[in-house]
Amino acid sequence: MVEAQRFLDANMPFHAHEVLEATWKSCPDAERELWQGLAQLAVGLTHLLRGNRVGAGSLLRQGHDRLVGFASNPPHRLDVAGLLTWSEGLLADLETGTLPIAPGIPVLRAAD
Repeated sequence: MVEAQRFLDANMPFHAHEVLEATWKSCPDAERELWQGLAQLAVGLTHLLRGNRVGAGSLLRQGHDRLVGFASNPPHRLDVAGLLTWSEGLLADLETGTLPIAPGIPVLRAAD
């Protein structure tokens, strides 16, 4: 997770996606939806930054929907509520066409 955040902070969401995907493929079954959702958010952001609004919207929605079930009891100190709010904002901006030039980078962990 630290490595994925480092890539996000460096504006390299595709690399973060690769880290999160590797985690999703090797994690316990109970966390598979969580890590897959995080990977989808990262690759959705990748599509958005590359100008693929349709692909971005699809992947952001899929990632968001996978995370919803973890909002009430987020594992690993993940800021699931913040990620849901972030992805909902991007999805709303995509729908209205008011997307900012720099959509922002999500923070995976809650503040200490």
